[in-house]
Amino acid sequence: MRHQTFFKVVLCCSLMAVFSAQVQGQPPQSRARGLYGDWKVTVDYGQGQFDSILSFSRDAEGNRTAQWISFMGLNDVKNLSYEDGKLSFATERRNREGQISTTKFSGTIQEGKLTGTLSSERGEYQAKGARIPRMPWAVGSWQMKFRVGEQDVTTTLIVKADNENNLSGEWQSQWGEHSISDVKYERGNLSFKRKSTFGDRQLESTFTGTIQRETDTLSGVISIPEMGEIKAEGKRIGGPLIGDWIVESTFDGRTRRQRLRVNPDMSGLYGSIPIKKVNFEDGRVDFLLVLQFGDQSFEMTFDGELEDSKLVGEMTSSRGSQEVKGTKVVRSFRRRSRQ
Repeated sequence: MRHQTFFKVVLCCSLMAVFSAQVQGQPPQSRARGLYGDWKVTVDYGQGQFDSILSFSRDAEGNRTAQWISFMGLNDVKNLSYEDGKLSFATERRNREGQISTTKFSGTIQEGKLTGTLSSERGEYQAKGARIPRMPWAVGSWQMKFRVGEQDVTTTLIVKADNENNLSGEWQSQWGEHSISDVKYERGNLSFKRKSTFGDRQLESTFTGTIQRETDTLSGVISIPEMGEIKAEGKRIGGPLIGDWIVESTFDGRTRRQRLRVNPDMSGLYGSIPIKKVNFEDGRVDFLLVLQFGDQSFEMTFDGELEDSKLVGEMTSSRGSQEVKGTKVVRSFRRRSRQ
């Protein structure tokens, strides 16, 4: 394995909570503002603050489910309730001695803000949170192929998003210099303008296309006034790895679960720990985790590969290495009617 520091930050950090349960009584204002997606929740433990993620989604039957994801891992949540903006649930965790401890949350989600209290036998802790904007699916690198006359052309389209999800783009080609502007993405449709310089000649063009999430493909048309329309096909680079993975590892005789999210731009999250860059080439996968506790930092590395739609490898820290296995979360992208 090439990198040997990632698996234990994940292991030491993989204990706290994923929960799945049906929520009742979705109020009209929640429909309008949207409850689904990830919420970043900061818990104040008195001597420090830690970030967790509260993630709402639907199961295969269309029931609302959610996950509480922390640096400690995933645990099933019990007694989940959401009605008139009031949210409550409980998580259970088994310690090394086999004893079960329960943590309860009680709070509200109002005007896009989450506030509440986590309580356990260790005391009560204040929590507050806000929605995490989901990265537009158009973001990332796309290998584009099209034909100009008798010439087959392969280029790379890179779509980026800033902190407010405003989009920008780059068009990388061995022929000419190119600039991208007016990048727009809505409901699966991507469009932008392009200016190309070839020596002393300039061409302006527009692109309109559609992204298919299930296949990570981009199909569209490049429109050039001087040349007409050219069909173009794109394939997302890193597509098989992008998405959510449920990762399992064994530590101290216990199997623990964690969520690995690889974003379209190849950044990511392991639990609630940010990953700056996930490297993926020829089936090999590696990344670095840095966990901060006050003034101290702790590093872990993951090194592995993608085999038959499974992620396998080692997580390594100064305390040693452990095997990791991950299964991708397959989601349906068909639209559901609201009830």
